[in-house]
Amino acid sequence: MKKPLSKLQRVPLREAWKHEATDFTPWLAETDNLNTLAESLGLDDLELVATEHWVGEFKLDILCTDGTDQVIIENQLEKTNHSHLGQILTYAAGIGAKKVIWVAESFRPEHIAALDFLNQNTTDELNFFGVEVELWRIDDSPLAPKFEVVAKPNEWAKTGREQAKAAAQASPIKQQQLKLWQELVKKLATESPHIKPQKPLPQHWLNNSIGRAGFNLNPTVNSRDERLGVEVYIHHADSKKMYQELLEKRAEIEQALGFELDWQELPDAHSCRIATWRTGSPIHDEGQWPNYLTWYVERLTKMNAVFKPIIQKL
Repeated sequence: MKKPLSKLQRVPLREAWKHEATDFTPWLAETDNLNTLAESLGLDDLELVATEHWVGEFKLDILCTDGTDQVIIENQLEKTNHSHLGQILTYAAGIGAKKVIWVAESFRPEHIAALDFLNQNTTDELNFFGVEVELWRIDDSPLAPKFEVVAKPNEWAKTGREQAKAAAQASPIKQQQLKLWQELVKKLATESPHIKPQKPLPQHWLNNSIGRAGFNLNPTVNSRDERLGVEVYIHHADSKKMYQELLEKRAEIEQALGFELDWQELPDAHSCRIATWRTGSPIHDEGQWPNYLTWYVERLTKMNAVFKPIIQKL
């Protein structure tokens, strides 16, 4: 006997949220919902800074950070309009945001074209996203929201332009660092795909989120000392407090990892570092890179698994 199947039903947004500012914005600003939105966009987890944030004489719906950049979110419970397009540009300029997210029930084709135009003609650091929010249910089930991305940067084109420009201006050492990070990103995509670093750049570290703003799990390379590293880098507003909480769990953490760590409070700096090192590893010896990449992947995978749940609970 065939089991009876139900149908998904699309529900108007105002059945769940009557008012934009008092209902929808507070819901979207909840941690789980921000992170679901970030996941749909392929971004790092977002951490709320403020809702209804004043920008001059106007109020921005949601101000966030991804741990590196300011992120603004402007939301609507209806189809997009010109006034909100003007608002997101005004807020981006006023905040100095690097990522702009426009959430609405539906997007007019003209506004998708406007976001695509902005992504194609602004700097590589500035990114615009258009997201439609949908509500669905089956029979009398609870309402289920879904984010549908309708406009986003062409990452391949932007990354290509940025890397080509950076590589052309970089020293031979910096170019080698960029090449190493590009190889590491490819290996992670195959062997540890849940770890997704940011765009490789010609620098001695590769930015990589660990699921909370103010924390990174970064691979590093020190060409002078011929040393590789993987570090939990803490640049939170309460860096020293967070570091001390982690330090109290040192024995537990190192036992779970199976290796010791170098704990650096960095008393003369705002940030802190917890690292593991591989010495005797000159970057210019590309014949050793397969071994280096294997070490990076193993350490990143272990440290992500151990540190991430602890950091999220701090």
